[in-house]
Amino acid sequence: MELAARYALPTVYRYREEASAGGLVSYGTAHSDAYRKEGSYVGRILKGAAPADLPVQQSTKLEVVLNFKTAKTLGLSFPPFLLGRADGVIE
Repeated sequence: MELAARYALPTVYRYREEASAGGLVSYGTAHSDAYRKEGSYVGRILKGAAPADLPVQQSTKLEVVLNFKTAKTLGLSFPPFLLGRADGVIE
């Protein structure tokens, strides 16, 4: 992030925390959805299921977080359609 800030590069990150730390946008798996799936796996294993028999699952809920502070610093603005789709906005 320091390098992107030094050269005024717009950046897209994978996790919400990275947008909170100064990234322009994050687009990736919602942690709450991934943790819920992990919890169901642990529950099934504790009930006796063999880990090798469990199906592979991928989180299907994605989230978009926009950082207005970083956008302002870079002299950028977000289009209205993106603002309407955002799951989170950092001011």
